[in-house]
Amino acid sequence: MKQENNITFAPTGHDFTATLNKRVNDYFRSHNINKYGNLEMYVKTLCMFAMYFVPYALILTGIISDVGFLVPAVVVMGFGLAGIGLSVMHDANHGAYSDKAWINSLMGYSINLVGANAFNWKIQHNVLHHSFTNVHDHDEDISPRGVLRLCPSTKWKKLHRYQFIYAWFLYGLMTVAWLGYKDFDRIVRYQRSGLAHKQKANIIREWFILIATKVGYVGYLFVAPVAFTGLPWWQVLLGILLMHYVAGFTLAVIFQPAHVVEDTVFPLPDASNSLETNWAVHQLRTTSNFGNKSRWFTWYVGGLNFQIEHHLFPNICHVHYRNIAAIVRKTAHEFDLPYNAYSTFVNALGSHARQLKNLGRPPSESFA
Repeated sequence: MKQENNITFAPTGHDFTATLNKRVNDYFRSHNINKYGNLEMYVKTLCMFAMYFVPYALILTGIISDVGFLVPAVVVMGFGLAGIGLSVMHDANHGAYSDKAWINSLMGYSINLVGANAFNWKIQHNVLHHSFTNVHDHDEDISPRGVLRLCPSTKWKKLHRYQFIYAWFLYGLMTVAWLGYKDFDRIVRYQRSGLAHKQKANIIREWFILIATKVGYVGYLFVAPVAFTGLPWWQVLLGILLMHYVAGFTLAVIFQPAHVVEDTVFPLPDASNSLETNWAVHQLRTTSNFGNKSRWFTWYVGGLNFQIEHHLFPNICHVHYRNIAAIVRKTAHEFDLPYNAYSTFVNALGSHARQLKNLGRPPSESFA
């Protein structure tokens, strides 16, 4: 995985960017609202944390002890874990949760509270994914993941023919990988590649936070239930794995239809290491919306079904995406630019499945 990230964008499309920025800024100004979180965001935060910690408290205090209730409780915790990631820490680590930096920092660490690491996530997501979306060797979201091929430039293997079947089972392991080796692997790579230095990070402090929060997470999620509930350790471990599987699968099926679908592209830089469009147009070409009509779905996934709006305006809280989507769509069409969108979440998943099958074919059969 390259980490130099010395790719440049073409000096074109600035009229679109300037027009869009002006229209979106005018929207906030004319409605006399700021671009950060509001009451809806704060209520949602309480709901997501409650979904995760209330079942945990019921289990830890022994109020829930029967397997018939433990399993549903753990599943709810899984959805709560995913919800914290989708609807709370995501905005906070983009600086969009609040206009106060310390609140963004505090809420951003909610990802550490549920087993991952904010520092790694910011580099992987904010720096790499948002800057070089769908660019081979630069966007870690499409980098080779074991037996998954998510980009046409990734080396093809025979096993990939079947990834449209087995990928769905592997998606549930996403947060398990974060909990285990992946965060340690990433911080080492970011340190060695110089990315951590470019972010002006105190790497000793980041290592301390990573290790301390991992230990704390294992302590409250595994050690405490074993010590205080009387549940055997293996049942607690199975419960944790089930919770993470639910969370990982939920996160994966929200993330993947945003970029790895039939209508998005995977641009490669030219000989001078430049992409053919400017950054904003690049986001339109590599990103897709889905299920925008469903308010409850938008509420739970943190507006990430408005992925185009999120990629163009990551510093705007997701509670505003629905209101600025019409502006983005209209402006894109005016400049004859793509605005990829699937009417439903199911349609987007179907397109992702077909793209997995496409990417599973040998290069001679697809993407020629």
